Amino acid sequence: MNEAYIFDALRTPRGRGRADGSLYEVNPVDLLAGLMTELQQRHDLDTAQVEDALIGCVMPNGEQSGCIAKTAALRANWDWQVPGVQLDRYCGSGLETVNIAAAKVRSGWENLLVAGGVESMSRITMGGAPGPRDTKPDMVFQLKPVPTGVAADLMATLDGHTREAVDRYALQSQQRAGHARASGYFDRSVVPVKDANGLTILKQDELIREDTTLEKLGALKASFQAMGELGGFDALAQMKYPEVEKVRHIHTGGNSSGIVDGASLLLVGSEQKGRELGLTPRARVVSVAAVGAEPTIMLAGPAPASRLALKKAGLSIDDIDLIEVNEAFASVVLRFMTEMQVDPAKVNVNGGAIAMGHPLGATGGMLLGTLLDELERRNLKRGLITLCVAGGMGIATIIERV
Repeated sequence: MNEAYIFDALRTPRGRGRADGSLYEVNPVDLLAGLMTELQQRHDLDTAQVEDALIGCVMPNGEQSGCIAKTAALRANWDWQVPGVQLDRYCGSGLETVNIAAAKVRSGWENLLVAGGVESMSRITMGGAPGPRDTKPDMVFQLKPVPTGVAADLMATLDGHTREAVDRYALQSQQRAGHARASGYFDRSVVPVKDANGLTILKQDELIREDTTLEKLGALKASFQAMGELGGFDALAQMKYPEVEKVRHIHTGGNSSGIVDGASLLLVGSEQKGRELGLTPRARVVSVAAVGAEPTIMLAGPAPASRLALKKAGLSIDDIDLIEVNEAFASVVLRFMTEMQVDPAKVNVNGGAIAMGHPLGATGGMLLGTLLDELERRNLKRGLITLCVAGGMGIATIIERV
């Protein structure tokens, strides 16, 4: 079976996902097309050799609809023979594109693909297109879905995490991300976003608040309390978990992932195709996994997905040098570290989505690129990327440097 290699991993900086954010003026097609142009130029890439473009997008509405993968490839003046597909595994979409690309290469049916994702959360509102799971009364009663923030508070309640514990983790994320940005650790992968005149709009992640303190974080109000108590979601959660007397709402805007705009893009292919095109592989995809998780608590998928990926690879968690767990909420990472009994010094060493933001469909690709850069910087071998996924899923990928 062919090995699937990662030749490069690029991303945009993350822009604040509001009307006053730096990337609000940029169409999501152009966010993605800019990375495609950069990838082509870096490698003098004959784009006719790319057999598919797999792009994750969680809110494929308006400017993000119409198979943005194909539209962006055309916008970047790539060869018109390159097809594209847009897919949605909620927050795991960007990593799922890499996993599918790797599977295609390993099958031998395709030899060069791009994967990644895009999300313009300032222009396309999160939750703007609710599905039947959230709107049909019979499905709500049967499935007992709650918003992700309420689910995070429910999980923290079940796990016994305090407000101080999640705030301390959030502070660490901000400090690590601030240090990494200042030290240039992201510079290899981050491609500045420019306007039509070539002027730089955004060069670095703009959400990081490295000067925050535990006191500032502690002063923030719980973000999901009213939603849980007045919206009836706490009662829905307690129907599923009757042992919970009261959901303790401890997640805030400071210890939850930020809303941002951004895109990611990776070049994945076979060894033979790499040799033909003069591409140097940076890592190989060792193993992938996706699992279902209990759908009310919803956010508990990273550990079981990681265990499955490790089992497929014949590895243990001790064989992993660095880990990226998407910081959807602080409680997600705290649960993962407890369940996997992993050294916290290996996890999210350059901060995460609490500090930099979570551009839904793009995040998985961003995490993989960040991990690969850090493995190279530290001269380490093997890494794991994992995300919780809305609706009750988890996804994981193991990579190894070559």
